[in-house]
Amino acid sequence: MSIQGQAPRSYKYYDFVMVAFVTVLVCSNLIGPAKISQIDLPLIGTLTFGAGVLFFPISYVFGDVLTEVYGYARSRRVIWTGFAALAFASLMAWVIVALPPAPFWENQRVYEIAFGSAWRISLAGLIAFACGEFVNSVVLAKMKVWTSGRWLWTRTIGSTIFGEGIDSLIFYPLAFYGSGIIPDDKLLLVMGAQFLAKVGVEVVLTPVTYKVVALLKKAENEDYYDRDTNFTPFSLKTH
Repeated sequence: MSIQGQAPRSYKYYDFVMVAFVTVLVCSNLIGPAKISQIDLPLIGTLTFGAGVLFFPISYVFGDVLTEVYGYARSRRVIWTGFAALAFASLMAWVIVALPPAPFWENQRVYEIAFGSAWRISLAGLIAFACGEFVNSVVLAKMKVWTSGRWLWTRTIGSTIFGEGIDSLIFYPLAFYGSGIIPDDKLLLVMGAQFLAKVGVEVVLTPVTYKVVALLKKAENEDYYDRDTNFTPFSLKTH
């Protein structure tokens, strides 16, 4: 168990978790948004959703694992790494889509649909991601101290409710209000459906989170408590 004030230590798997987090995050924003899916479920009926909803909650699982095992400060560093990667990917997608196509290349329209997210949507996604992830990490870290490390499921699900709630409240109005893409009178409905779907994925993945957290705590000999942490998001310090 780490005690604050000690010199920073190195970890065997921290970098791997960071890479996994960033990979899922970039995939959720580049692969998922262009496709709207619809499936029929028993008892529930027809469910329509953006395919990106399958990816994004997984980033919250990684965020939970990072904060639970390594603490808020190291999770904060990973969040900023993800933000930088997402900003770079969005910028390069815009540049590549904007490049003039060769006269014989007939797939420009398809490419625009898949990767040409409007600047407003991309910017909203970046802002919402940062705010949501930081709220998720802070809530989990504080709940861990309050519960003395017990009842992991309460803080993984509770932090996700707050984090995903902030993400949805910021993203959908910034990205779509008044745009005509989603009718304004349907915005709350879409926002609520996406929020419930994302939290639902977190609940379903709770056993996986438990397993990964237990394995990492044992492998790293670490179980960090943020008792005297400075929770400012504007730092890259890991202690």
